[in-house]
Amino acid sequence: MDDPILTIEEREAINSGRWFSTLSPSLRHDILRCAYVKRFKDGTLICARGDPPEEWIACAKGAVRVSSTSISGKQITLTYVEPGIWFGDVAMFDGDRRTHDGYAHGDTTVLCVSKADFHKILAQHVELYEALLRLHARRIRQLYGLVEDLNTLPLRARLAKQLLHLVRSYGVPSLANYGEVRIGLQLAQEELAQLLGASRQRVNQELKSMEREEAIRIETGGLVVRKRDALMRIAESDT
Repeated sequence: MDDPILTIEEREAINSGRWFSTLSPSLRHDILRCAYVKRFKDGTLICARGDPPEEWIACAKGAVRVSSTSISGKQITLTYVEPGIWFGDVAMFDGDRRTHDGYAHGDTTVLCVSKADFHKILAQHVELYEALLRLHARRIRQLYGLVEDLNTLPLRARLAKQLLHLVRSYGVPSLANYGEVRIGLQLAQEELAQLLGASRQRVNQELKSMEREEAIRIETGGLVVRKRDALMRIAESDT
């Protein structure tokens, strides 16, 4: 379902995005002026692997699950794009087809800029080239870090790092218990396992271990981080 106007909360999510907020007012204005809104129900396909690059996209509400499907039919989740994050620009630059599927995780709103408008903005704002280079450099650093973690850290440490990342991106402070933070992105243990390249059973074992140590609390509606410093100590462990 399309709706031409972002809500106040959705617009705030876009404007306060850590990359978008660093752009000049005139560049932000020109991007938003030609952008259009799309809304998707949970589980709806937003963009498909193999599609030609027609849109530059930002998440404004909910999350976009970026995934691929193996030859055997197994689905692999690579990441969840949070509100305020832009994606799809790599395909816009090289003109190649999209490399992954993007699905709405929960009710999701995205902001889109057409390929033609994207290139018009690039032509008018040299600043955007430099800003996208910085964005890509940050992504490459993160990617190398993930590959290094996958090859050097045990699952327990990688799970703790993933939970800390989810707290930073989707954390909702508890009003009842000071210091506790609920992870607002609702992930089944199978979905969390996919992010880590591990089995659901092993992830479940590590979560229960962290719960016994009072670092987290497992609830029906998701996970609550009770002691962030305890998670940090686990994440920094290399044994």
